Order: sequence, then C-alpha cells, then structure tokens
Amino acid sequence: MDIITTEHLTKSYGRNRGIIDLNLSVREGEFYGFIGPNGAGKSTTIRTLLGLIHPTSGKASIMNMDVQKNKREILENTGYIPSEAMFYSGTTVSEILNLSAKLRQKNCREESRRLCERLQLDPGQKTDELSLGNRKKVSIVSALQHSPKLYIFDEPTSGLDPLIQKEFFEILKERRAGGATIFLSSHILSEVQRYCSRAAVIREGRLIACGDIADLARTNARRVTLTLPDSTLFLKQLRKQAEQTGGHKGVHRGPEIRDLKIEGSSVSFLYQGDMKELVEFLTQIAFTDITITEPDLNEIFMHFYE
Repeated sequence: MDIITTEHLTKSYGRNRGIIDLNLSVREGEFYGFIGPNGAGKSTTIRTLLGLIHPTSGKASIMNMDVQKNKREILENTGYIPSEAMFYSGTTVSEILNLSAKLRQKNCREESRRLCERLQLDPGQKTDELSLGNRKKVSIVSALQHSPKLYIFDEPTSGLDPLIQKEFFEILKERRAGGATIFLSSHILSEVQRYCSRAAVIREGRLIACGDIADLARTNARRVTLTLPDSTLFLKQLRKQAEQTGGHKGVHRGPEIRDLKIEGSSVSFLYQGDMKELVEFLTQIAFTDITITEPDLNEIFMHFYE
C-alpha cells in the first residue's frame, strides 16, 4: 500500500519557483529519499504534504487521507522535522517536548527520556541557549517521541555531529523495523545511498528521476583515473583531438569526457560512451596505471542535473 501519493501536485509562487506536476508514491514501511539541492522544491513539497501550505493544483494523500481535508488526523500520526527549528523564548527543552506531547494528547515522558539520553540532549537546558545541533535534537525528539506510523524529515541531520548522526539513523532503522515509513529529504547523497531503498530526484521544482537506488545508480558512465608521467601530455592530446575533429560537420569528436580533475600526476574524469572509443583514445596516452570504476551517487546526481 502507498502511504504517500501525489498526483500532478503543483505549488506556484508566481515568478518564484515552487513545485510543478509532481507524481510521487511512497510505499508503507519503506525508507524513501527525496534528493535535491537547496531551492529545488523539497521543503515546498513537504509543507504541501503536511497541509501547511495549499497546493495551486493537483492533489496529495497520506495514509489514504486528503492532506487538506484530513490535516489533523494526518499530523497526529506523523513525525515531522523541519529544516530549521524555532522555539518559544524563555522555555526549556522539557517544556517544548511536553507541549509537543500534549498537542497529540499522549504521554510520551518515558520515550522522550530514552531519546534524550541516546541523543545526548539535556532536557533542562534553556531553548534560547541551544546550539544549532541541539535545536535539531529537540526537533528530532519531538518528532519521534509519540512513535508515529510516518516520519517526514526535511534535512534532519544539518548541525548534528557525526556520532549523533549515526545514532539518529540507528533509531530510524529501529523504527522502520517496527513498520514505520520514513520520507527523508536531503542534499547529502551519502545519507540517501546508505539508508534509502528508493528515491526521487527533484530539479527546479520538477521530478527528473525516481526509482530504486540501485537503478538510479546504474548508468553507463564510468570514473576513469590515470596515473601519468606528465599530466600535461593528457591535456595536449585532448586539445589535439579537438583540433582534428573541430569545425568539420559530421566528424565524430571522440569519447565524451566530463568532470576532468588533475592532481599532480593523476588525471580523473567521467566517461560516457562506447568503451572501444575510450580504449582507442587511451592507446595514444602514455599512462602508467589505470582504474575504471562506477561513479558514486554524487556524480550520478550531477549527471541528472547537467
């Protein structure tokens, strides 16, 4: 069963970009990634899903309930972490957590205590004195303490140190093992690659790819790394090839080389095309070592954006 569904979901801000014609489906019990850089439309999508803003057109449902008509019921069964956390001035962490529990009419005291211990959060601390990381911890505990069926997180790990990030994802894995669904918005691709089974890529308000992580990562692009006596010889060969093929309509320009990186005697680039052409090109290069690997998700992500 799909726990999140959108159909042609659109939010327009006039001249400013929103989201355009989004069709998403998130299955119950899965860990789903929502990938895109800042400004791509991730937060707008999430706020629309939670009924915090109204869509311009299209529709969305969560747990088979309309996000506008059944906002209260959806929020009761959802844990939400916003990208930025703000709290009432003059309050303590425990007061904010108690308020969050009371809004849901649940006694979360024991679970809140356990989460604060695991995330190294002091309940007695004043919210006005919290660092960015500790403010994010308060948001995390507020979203987790009532043990909802669905978690929707917008850049949840920003500001957290690596050890707390690790503990946070351990908690999420436990929640998913218990049947919860996790929708994770992030621009940190290593998080998505490590924890999510499926993902969608959003660009300028539009979905440009979605599917299994393994399928998204499966392209015919390869990362080629050469060790050469002199890296300038490689650049000279590239220029020579461009001069030989440039300006002649219909003449093939040779292998497509992108994302060229040069560090001392090492040359690295992304190659997408016929491997025979690459081999023919490399026979003209005096290299001493070569490695050819699949690109990581970050490089594939940039491929979607180019």
